[in-house]
Amino acid sequence: MTRKNETIPTALAHRLKELDVRKQQYEWKSLVEGLPHCLAIDDPKALPHDARFSLDKRMDVQLTAKTMMAELKIKFLASSKKSWAKLDDITQVFWFNKTQISDYVHQHWKEDEFFGYQLLNGANPMMIQRCQQLPQKFAVTSDMVQPSLGGSTLPAEMQSGNIFLCDYSRLAEVPTNVINLRSQCIPAPFCLLFKNNEDKLVPIAIQLKQEPSDTNPVFLPSDSEDAWLLAKTHVRAADFIEHQFNFHLLCTHLLAEAYTLSTLRHLPSAHPIYKYLRLLIPHTRFTLHVNTLDRESLLTENGAITMYTSTGRAGMEVVMKKAMQAVKYSALCLPGDITARGLDKVPNFYYRDDGLLVWDALSKYVEGVLAVFYPSDAEVASDEELQNWISDIYKHGFLELASTGIPKAFTSVKEVTEFITMVIFTLTAQHSALNSGQFDFGGWLLNSPNSLQSGAPASKEQITQADLLLSLPDINASVWGMAAAWLASKKSGDFVPLAQHPEQYFSEPEVLSLSDRLKEQLKEISQKIRERNKDKDLPYTYLDPENIENSITI
Repeated sequence: MTRKNETIPTALAHRLKELDVRKQQYEWKSLVEGLPHCLAIDDPKALPHDARFSLDKRMDVQLTAKTMMAELKIKFLASSKKSWAKLDDITQVFWFNKTQISDYVHQHWKEDEFFGYQLLNGANPMMIQRCQQLPQKFAVTSDMVQPSLGGSTLPAEMQSGNIFLCDYSRLAEVPTNVINLRSQCIPAPFCLLFKNNEDKLVPIAIQLKQEPSDTNPVFLPSDSEDAWLLAKTHVRAADFIEHQFNFHLLCTHLLAEAYTLSTLRHLPSAHPIYKYLRLLIPHTRFTLHVNTLDRESLLTENGAITMYTSTGRAGMEVVMKKAMQAVKYSALCLPGDITARGLDKVPNFYYRDDGLLVWDALSKYVEGVLAVFYPSDAEVASDEELQNWISDIYKHGFLELASTGIPKAFTSVKEVTEFITMVIFTLTAQHSALNSGQFDFGGWLLNSPNSLQSGAPASKEQITQADLLLSLPDINASVWGMAAAWLASKKSGDFVPLAQHPEQYFSEPEVLSLSDRLKEQLKEISQKIRERNKDKDLPYTYLDPENIENSITI
């Protein structure tokens, strides 16, 4: 029950004491200025017992980490600072531990149709948007792309809603890393795409740097195969950065920590939303531990991000700070994000289709649960603990940035419903969509390079496969990038699917009925997705509820 409805003095005193203890256990700190605040604990061993991995989880993580390189059978390459000599050498390394999808990627990564497909249904479906006006700095012209438009024109196809854009301008002027004593490169491209008469999304123009000039050409499908492939590889390298540091690390992991800490600090265990967030659907399970572990293992001087990505830690922080300034509440809500990007009617967009089914099921469940405890908007406005919760999230998670659109306070049940739906979707389905496909789409180096060693070419002429090989990260950086993708995508031994936890913490018949209905809906969604995927060479499985983990645990 809410604090307002607590009538037993001893229960009220316990409620206050519980929060007082938790506020001492779970304190905030600012790790990087301009990014969401995090837990003021640096060592996972110092975490409160309730926030730590279980014994099984801890043993699973330790065993996986120790055997990771052996399982990938690439340990002998992990210290090699040589460049790749030929594509066949990469194939010899990257064929171990294949999945159905990673094998497909290996076979089709050069194809334009696959390039477009993965911007909708790959590891990062968050960059693409409908293009209604070309960016001022994008020097592409209608004449350049007309041969790719099936006899139509760029203005006509733009008006028809068939032109799409990936704009990586956020990556311009980001400081670069040094790996093996060599400066790395960070592209900041524009990529224009066209939905053709076969409903396939294909790239039709790529500019690799932001400022137009004679030494910054627009690459086209009519260019030489090697030139066009090099341009697409630069786009994939840019997409790796946006995917990992903006959409994955910032918008799921870091914000997840803010939601979790605010819940622990302001909602006692008797509060219905604490039960809902923390127990009935325990999607904060292990999140504090995994984030603390990531800070210890990934972001240190010898961490994988620092040593083996084109940004290093310094560049990563710049990217994330820029992204933080652009965060919008509406973009964290799947229906609003799809509409804002103009993707409501794009065919074969399974991230959208499956995600909206899950969002709708969660939203109906949240609405039903809240109706039991908040029969009117006045009940929301008068819930001091609830108001403190959202205020803390606004302050520490979103740094009091009014531009985000995050509410400072709740005034209605509708507002609470949408916000809690967003939180749960983010920490379950959205994280699954952004995390589970990392090895599928990144296990083949050339489809998702974790770094580049050569900048954008000043000319499209005389580009050969040797230029592509020279642009790739050295062998050791490549191997560690592959290993990180495999580790992040590996399903843990104690995986708990969405809403399938065995515990029951509510006793109200209405809520129990809603919980049963949610499980039924998710099962129906899973069956629908599996039926669609049955005969596909490239199935989309990341938002199948049976594959969505109930919390961020990796």
